[in-house]
Amino acid sequence: MPANPKYLSSGTQRAAKITAGLIGGYLLSAMFHYVLGLMFESKAAVVVTSVYTLYMLWMVLFIIPFMMKSGGKAWAYYLVAIVFLAVIAYLIR
Repeated sequence: MPANPKYLSSGTQRAAKITAGLIGGYLLSAMFHYVLGLMFESKAAVVVTSVYTLYMLWMVLFIIPFMMKSGGKAWAYYLVAIVFLAVIAYLIR
């Protein structure tokens, strides 16, 4: 039984979702751990835990764009979150 066409997305939407999950998700999870490292005194503890939690968070952030209707909206949310974390990092330093 073939898939219902209303549930299939176009090639550009699929590419936007994949790149948002792959690139945007990684940048967002890395930025989150960078801000976390700036906030805590024990840098070694943050580095050790971020080795594992960064990839776990990245996989969660990789799945989220596929739950959205638009890949552009996923990119917008990720970019807003990355800029927000960058501003926090700038203010902490």
